[in-house]
Amino acid sequence: MRRITLVIIMILIAGCAVIAKRHLDEVYGPQSVVDRSIEAPALTASSNSVQQKVPEYYRDIKPIVDSRCAVCHGCYDAPCQLKMTSFEGIDRGANKEKVYNGTRWLAGNLTRVSIDAKSTQQWREHDFYPVLNERTQTPEANTQAGVMHRMLKLKTAHPLPAGNLLPPSFDFSLDRKQECSKIEEFDQFEKNNPLWGMPYGLPAIENNQQAMLEAWLEHGAKVDYFYPVQTTNQIVVDDWEAFLNGSSLKQKLMSRYIFEHLFLANIYFSDSFSGIGEQRQFFKLVRSSTPSGTAIKVIASRRPFDAVSGEFFYRLQRLETTVLAKRHMPYKFDQQRMDRWTELFLTPSYEVSELPSYDPILASNPFVTFKEIPVNARYRFMLDEAQFTIMGYIKGPVCRGQVALNVINDHFWVVFTDPDSEIKYSTGEFLAREAIDLRLPAEQGSTALNPLSAWLKYSAMEKKFIDAREKRFSDIISVDEKLTLAHLWDGDGDNRNAALTVFRHFDSSSVVKGLVGDTPKTAWVISYPLLERIHYLLVAGYDVYGNVGHQLLTRLYMDFLRMEGEASFLKFFPNQYAKQQLDFWYRGSEAQVEEYLNALNSRDFEASGINYKTDNPKKEFFQLLREVMGESVIALDPINTRPKIAVSANYQESLQRLSMVEGLILDIVPEQSLLRLKLNNGSYRLVSLIKNRAHLNVSHLFGEQARFVPEEQTMSVVDYVVGTYPNIFFNVDENELENFVGQFSAIKSEQDYAVLLDRFGVRRTNKDFWRFSDSIHDTYMNSHPVEAGYLDFNRLENR
Repeated sequence: MRRITLVIIMILIAGCAVIAKRHLDEVYGPQSVVDRSIEAPALTASSNSVQQKVPEYYRDIKPIVDSRCAVCHGCYDAPCQLKMTSFEGIDRGANKEKVYNGTRWLAGNLTRVSIDAKSTQQWREHDFYPVLNERTQTPEANTQAGVMHRMLKLKTAHPLPAGNLLPPSFDFSLDRKQECSKIEEFDQFEKNNPLWGMPYGLPAIENNQQAMLEAWLEHGAKVDYFYPVQTTNQIVVDDWEAFLNGSSLKQKLMSRYIFEHLFLANIYFSDSFSGIGEQRQFFKLVRSSTPSGTAIKVIASRRPFDAVSGEFFYRLQRLETTVLAKRHMPYKFDQQRMDRWTELFLTPSYEVSELPSYDPILASNPFVTFKEIPVNARYRFMLDEAQFTIMGYIKGPVCRGQVALNVINDHFWVVFTDPDSEIKYSTGEFLAREAIDLRLPAEQGSTALNPLSAWLKYSAMEKKFIDAREKRFSDIISVDEKLTLAHLWDGDGDNRNAALTVFRHFDSSSVVKGLVGDTPKTAWVISYPLLERIHYLLVAGYDVYGNVGHQLLTRLYMDFLRMEGEASFLKFFPNQYAKQQLDFWYRGSEAQVEEYLNALNSRDFEASGINYKTDNPKKEFFQLLREVMGESVIALDPINTRPKIAVSANYQESLQRLSMVEGLILDIVPEQSLLRLKLNNGSYRLVSLIKNRAHLNVSHLFGEQARFVPEEQTMSVVDYVVGTYPNIFFNVDENELENFVGQFSAIKSEQDYAVLLDRFGVRRTNKDFWRFSDSIHDTYMNSHPVEAGYLDFNRLENR
């Protein structure tokens, strides 16, 4: 009976939409794609008959959209695929299909803005519907027949209800049903959901900004495509394009390697950025069918190693979209970089006999494709910017990465094998010979999947490779030398990429330079083969539009890579201690995982040459590492280090006490909180409060919640922005910081947490939310002008 009722309701809704469409067609004319470009701003009479310029997108509207709309409508997880990080995204409109869909049996259609369709009409043919009016271009039609305008007016007509918390009718869950109303359905949507105007679940935007947006929409949502400022570094761009399009086989292979590793980078040429604005110019490295000096025509491909037809050129395309923190991966191009790549790839004496194939089986395997490039060159290229390399699977195509990220712990440290030591175990010849066992799921694309058989297949392949590598390892270590800190990359004395910290925030993650936080439960030692496979598994080879088989297979394979990194770390410890750690990390794991781990970590000799003197070798190991590498490579973390060390600012003493909160208290607080601290001198600091959940193990795909260990949770307090999806904001003056820390540390219930928010929190319902948000972004952009971007508000809690 219920099913019949639902069918009847759906038929009625569909019928209403048909009637609404007919009415709109009669009153405002039939829908047709509109050319919104203007050559120069027109003049129109305002309501008080004063002549003024019609609002234009880049000059007047983009700053508003960036700070009020793109903070929710960006990346692949934009509600209804309405990406508002560019005019093209707004004009494209919305689509009811989700990009993040872990249950689809077939790969989804690619819907990347400015790549997978070249015009708004093509997007209409791909089932995207407009949010701007596409009927007769009159002020009345532009307001009454445009979803965006009506969403804004719905908010002003029905502001958020009074009170700290929003009613249950607001759904902020990650996988909530998306209400993607077309204009033909909007009357019913408005009737059913009067409180759901935009911005959704947040206060209305300020009156002056609302008026500007309404005026822009009323006058046809015009855009001047010639308005953005010209590239300020065109000569540098030309030089780099010439470098990347060299004619020799050696140059071509180098450029292919660089492209497949940097296709996600936001490339910049100068550090002279000052806050947010048009002076921040970033570029994307793309493949174009046109050479330098002509307009770029990007060649669309699902993955960077996919074959393309015809000749192509590597080009640097100006990034015109809004810079979002969750996608922003800055990478500097300068003369020093060009000299470094010349030294790594072109100066060494080796020959490239022929360019490798783009066949998926071969192209997805970097150990085959790039076998002629020396391993040392490949590895040092990735190490030079190791944070960027690891960041790829955190901010890359995953963007919202529960599939990829529930395979890692919430807080761990990463160090790397020394390149000169690495080539003893991983020569190019060895890796090419073992390449069949280093194959990655990307070779199959989207495919049907039997999880058990896939796990057995890839575990056998991984085991064969590890056996071969361990034989090489044991031949050297057990006879000639033992593992010491000298076997780890020291950053060449000044590179802070040598030690990294990874934080996981449920379905997103962050990677920062240095050993941040107190000593974590686990750590990884990453070798070249492991680093390369992480990249080709989760970055170059990961398809966010892929089917359930592709996504599950990616998750299963990542299990092996995590265990390999952990096993390499444990080799630096006495065998008995290593076994104790392994047993603790994998409590309650399945029998086949236990069997695999035992095989991976078993050895009949002591590999470690470090003479430990305390009963906590892991903590001692990292203390020794800090001493050996020095502060120029591993900066001090005065807030989280235990026992506490001297700090340079008074407020940091309070933050030290806050970092010691642990255990069950943290069950109540969210994953990531951002505290705006106003110092007594009038300046602001942004401080991240990160909850590190504890697990019995992370070797299972499902049932994660049942493996949480609340008693073992910790918190890291970081004196800058970590995490791009804040769950709550706190606003604290320095002279109130002690009270904040005391109240936070005393939380025992949801009521206690609510009292803390009442005093120090800036909830999503706060009437001054947008002013506070602007302050957060201004502080972020001004303190980190290269790295900063707009934060994402889709995870703000309602408590």
